[in-house]
Amino acid sequence: MILSRHVKVFPCTEQPGHLILFSCRTGAVLRVPAPLLEAARGGTLSPKPAETLSRHGFLAEDPGTEQREMLAWFDRINARRRRCSAVVVLTRACNLACPYCFEANQPSLRQMDGETADLFVSLVEREHLARGRRVSLNFYGGEALLRPDLIRRIAGPLRATGGDRFSFSLVTNGTLLTRTLVKDLLPLGLDGAKVTLDGPPQIHDRLRPFVSGEGSFAAIIANLREVCGLIGIAIGGNYTRDTWREFPQLLDILPVAGLTPERVRLVRFDPVIGREGVAGLPDFSEGCGGLTEPWLVEASLVLREEIVKRGYLTSKPAPAACMVEFDTDLVVDTDGAIYRCPAFIGRPAFVAGHLRNGAGSAGDAYGMDAWKQEECLDCAYLPLCFGGCRFMRLVETGAVDGVACQREYLDATLEAMVRRGEYPLTRPPGTLSHGERELHPSPCPL
Repeated sequence: MILSRHVKVFPCTEQPGHLILFSCRTGAVLRVPAPLLEAARGGTLSPKPAETLSRHGFLAEDPGTEQREMLAWFDRINARRRRCSAVVVLTRACNLACPYCFEANQPSLRQMDGETADLFVSLVEREHLARGRRVSLNFYGGEALLRPDLIRRIAGPLRATGGDRFSFSLVTNGTLLTRTLVKDLLPLGLDGAKVTLDGPPQIHDRLRPFVSGEGSFAAIIANLREVCGLIGIAIGGNYTRDTWREFPQLLDILPVAGLTPERVRLVRFDPVIGREGVAGLPDFSEGCGGLTEPWLVEASLVLREEIVKRGYLTSKPAPAACMVEFDTDLVVDTDGAIYRCPAFIGRPAFVAGHLRNGAGSAGDAYGMDAWKQEECLDCAYLPLCFGGCRFMRLVETGAVDGVACQREYLDATLEAMVRRGEYPLTRPPGTLSHGERELHPSPCPL
């Protein structure tokens, strides 16, 4: 066996003569002596270190076999996958007026009706729970908590049928996430919520005001303080080139408000996606038009470091792909139309079926096989990317007709992510020396 093409090698400044290996296939990190790396490249490893490196995704049988394995990656996953994840859009209405909302140009008053909700319940019971799969839903909007009646109508029967195999979370702006409502929904399977805070109050209240124009920051913080002990809370935030430097202030506000690292499941900040002149997107000129914008590298690295050094968990570089690649995952819009990614709701060209006749194939509309070409298959970053974000491709080019390549961005950021606390390299890492000790890798989320 030889070193996988999907391994990145970084110098180890803490221990001369050693190197840091990162497996893009598994998210594992190891520190190894330089001679061991050369043996891996030459296929001359002794059995014990070869077994360890292979187990954690650092070795491949040979280049041709590895390429065939990558081409069949999702076939293998889909064949053994025993769960369904679905995004359910309950309403397009919202009590906030965010200027960058990607639904801004779509009908705002469309609501899911009871018949559509019942059709969705029937589909999940028939196609997934009856087949022994675990089911997790994300209720989405607009603002999903404007329709708690629909949440109960959907979650109630699915919890009764699936028991512990059914759960749901909320994607919510947090203004309606009260302790009373959370306690009411817990028996139906509620286990978490993702809430957005776009920086400290002076920034957040400008970008996420109530429809009335009043700021929403104080109301959200008050609700999070009351519910963070009942369900898992993930805090997201959308930054722009003009606001990202203010986000550390938010990180200092959170613990003062009682949202300490042990009470928050995850903190993750992402750039606003969108720019002027892209068809179908709101005219929000502060947004990011692609991963190649120079300010984005600095922003993402600095904000990750600020999150980690305060003790909060954030996402790690690990194998990941768009949900369109997973056969059992789907998005249901308010009218029962089925999509394969929530960023495309309301766009007729991306409809992949309807609740009345079942989910269809995503087909060419989502560029599913765009990454199955030599340049991607030879790229070390393929398992972190698989062609990138389809919506980002739409933003960058106006069409989903190829890959949204992340190579330049990952070249500029991955090493720093590994070194700056994304992995436990600040503690004495395991040193793999001809099969002795090793760091435990991060598990592949797929």
